[in-house]
Amino acid sequence: MTGQRGTPTIELYDGDRCALRSLFELAEDSAALLDAYLPLGRVLVARIGPDIVGHLQVVPTEHHDSHGPDHPAVGTPVGTPVGTPEIRNMAVLTAYQGQGIGQALIKALIDLIAAESPRVLLVATAAAGIGNLRFYQRCGFRLRSIERDAFTEAAGYPPGILLDGIALRDRVWLDLDLPG
Repeated sequence: MTGQRGTPTIELYDGDRCALRSLFELAEDSAALLDAYLPLGRVLVARIGPDIVGHLQVVPTEHHDSHGPDHPAVGTPVGTPVGTPEIRNMAVLTAYQGQGIGQALIKALIDLIAAESPRVLLVATAAAGIGNLRFYQRCGFRLRSIERDAFTEAAGYPPGILLDGIALRDRVWLDLDLPG
């Protein structure tokens, strides 16, 4: 889609993912996890003019236990079919938040994957991330499950992280039923 001044252009990104790392880091506190999933899946970017102001990465899910306990991979809720699309990382630069860019990225993703006929779209976020939970629910996502103690030092997260004054501990899975 083509953007006008102030309106984002959303496009599939085929450049070097390392160039987007600082944007990915806005949504990921574990360098080990980010290293593991940065090259995976597809990435959409939001541009205003020539500047990338947001992104969304979608990956197909794997079995929740396919990597073993020592692999720094995000789990998947039990019972999720392999290949279900999952938003793994998404961020919009702070100066551009609240302008509909995140919603535009999700809409563009739904349009992109429509031909693949997925039944559901998954996303996981921190239970302590009140703003993210609000955002995804406003986009139509519903709570699916809670993964307790997901954000540990063993998973590569530094201790003592607080979001909105709440300790970063649990991951909340949400899903969005897709038309089809």
